[in-house]
Amino acid sequence: MAPRSARHSNVLGHAVIGALALTASLGQAPVVRAEAAPGQPGTPYANMPALAPIGVRTDRYLPVSAENTPPPIDPAKGYRTQKLGDGLYMVTENAYQSMFLVYETGVVVVDAPPTYSAHLKQAIAEVTDKPITHVIYSHSHTDHIGGVTDLGGRPITIAQEETKRLLLRDRDPKRPPPTVTFKDRYTLKVGSQVLELSYHGEAHEPGNIFIYAPRQKTLMVVDVIFPGWMPWRRFAVAHEVQGVFDQVALIDKHPFEILVGGHVTRTGTHADVRTQLEFMNDVKAAASQALKTTAIGEELADEDKTNPWAVFDNYIDRVVVKCMNTVTPKWQDRLSGFDVYIWDQCFAMEQSLRID
Repeated sequence: MAPRSARHSNVLGHAVIGALALTASLGQAPVVRAEAAPGQPGTPYANMPALAPIGVRTDRYLPVSAENTPPPIDPAKGYRTQKLGDGLYMVTENAYQSMFLVYETGVVVVDAPPTYSAHLKQAIAEVTDKPITHVIYSHSHTDHIGGVTDLGGRPITIAQEETKRLLLRDRDPKRPPPTVTFKDRYTLKVGSQVLELSYHGEAHEPGNIFIYAPRQKTLMVVDVIFPGWMPWRRFAVAHEVQGVFDQVALIDKHPFEILVGGHVTRTGTHADVRTQLEFMNDVKAAASQALKTTAIGEELADEDKTNPWAVFDNYIDRVVVKCMNTVTPKWQDRLSGFDVYIWDQCFAMEQSLRID
């Protein structure tokens, strides 16, 4: 394997489709081609960041901080359980997270990730022998609810109406459509326990809801907040990037004490929410400035300036390079997994700023 510096010289431009006028008449000085065949990796961009870009192998990733290193998982069980409050528990295998709430005559489950759904009944049985009576879908994505049929029985399933629409479209037998839906708010009262469900518009995906346990002061919002971590790629493949910004700010105003984000290694706090919002705002500012200050057509061979896809690809790559160089010094050591998805975040942010 070539050393990291050598591998960085082989960088493919990341293609992004957009409308742009041809730039053959821009008048920039001719670019000297690297000795590479057309379409092959060539000379790196000016000021190329040290962190490996998308599609380039990283021999070793940056270490995870001690704060974000979770308790180990018993391999014989495949999960661990964490008590969140009176009758409320989180189940996780240290990558995905779900919850269950015990009440006088039954159990409510929130999400069933297929990575450990076969063990969810065992996790519940360690706490109570009461049956599963209700299942709440945080949203439609299979990585969070694709194990619901492993729970067995015929529980009442609850979701926002957009989630039902998407599940009817997908026709996935592992994700049966919910039996109860709501538009804006729904309060589930079971015995002495309460869960408040609310929908706040499109962000990660249509139908993605807030689930709040008021007695336990615990809020679950999946695929929006990643406590202590770099968010999953492209702001968790957000349906609406600006919607994610809005919901992160809204979550910070919520009166929770414990946050369950659906992913990574621990629960979160308001400090985690504010850290993520600060990071996102820094990426937004960096991408905005880079879009304004990056010239079109630089570092591009003259014979490629009549190819609008190549012109735009080259421009966006250089915008992202500037974004990367701006945010990395401040954030590289503050978010676990920063190096894994920071390129994705800068690409997603410039796209949202240009298009949305």
